[in-house]
Amino acid sequence: MQLGLVGLGKMGGNMRERIRRAGHTVVGYDRDPDLADVGSLTELVDKLDAPRVVWVMVPAGAATQSVVDELGGLLEPGDIVVDGGNSRWTDDEKHAGELAAKGIGFVDAGVSGGVWGLKNGYALMVGGEAEHVEKVQPVFDALKPAGDFGFVHAGAVGAGHFAKMVHNGIEYAMMQAYAEGWELLEKVHSVTDVREVFRSWQEGTVIRSWLLDLAVNALDEDEHLDELKGYAEDSGEGRWTVEAAIDHAVPLPAITASLFARFASRQDDSPQMKMIAALRNQFGGHAVTTAADKA
Repeated sequence: MQLGLVGLGKMGGNMRERIRRAGHTVVGYDRDPDLADVGSLTELVDKLDAPRVVWVMVPAGAATQSVVDELGGLLEPGDIVVDGGNSRWTDDEKHAGELAAKGIGFVDAGVSGGVWGLKNGYALMVGGEAEHVEKVQPVFDALKPAGDFGFVHAGAVGAGHFAKMVHNGIEYAMMQAYAEGWELLEKVHSVTDVREVFRSWQEGTVIRSWLLDLAVNALDEDEHLDELKGYAEDSGEGRWTVEAAIDHAVPLPAITASLFARFASRQDDSPQMKMIAALRNQFGGHAVTTAADKA
């Protein structure tokens, strides 16, 4: 099938390549002309045969709203917009309503896989009407990992991004647990090789995971994380998870504490946050603050 793809950064660029490898046609647009296939959204829409599918991979909030607004004026009834960024689920409901008034379908897609997605595939959590999801299914099949898992139609519009938000909240808590354990091991004089302790956990233990593998990768690159500053950003999804928990009276002590721990990293040079920063860089290519930047 044909697909328009808006936003060709770290995630979008690799997604374009993976979809093309599956035999589909992708017309990509990005503000950076060196990355783009076309010079404007208008040109992108013109190059697609109706009914069109346009996938948006830009930052949540104002950037996504701007693209959705512009596409709403360019697309025709029967076309579909997919928001694959990290938008809040309440924004999905708003965008779906705005586009539905023009006869344009909307699907929200929570995408996980980071910079490794091109090779390993992307886990996809989608929300929207079944007929809209079905039209985009060949692209979902191209992006997902091989095998039976990695894709779910989670429910109505907003369900995909809500599921991805909860996924990211769990991710916060898991990273925090690894970071706390790493710091404690580093503090004990009797443990002489913390990196190899982490490596030993990669097989046969109940805490083995891809995050643990990435932690070992980070320690192989910088054994004591001396090159990093103990500072870690939060993308916003951890906050939204906690806010949703409050709205629904669901206790989330571990996820909430992991979010607050990131806030603490902005006050002092936190050893735990060095591991959090290293893990975010490993799975998502997120920027890190190095020790040289402390001054």
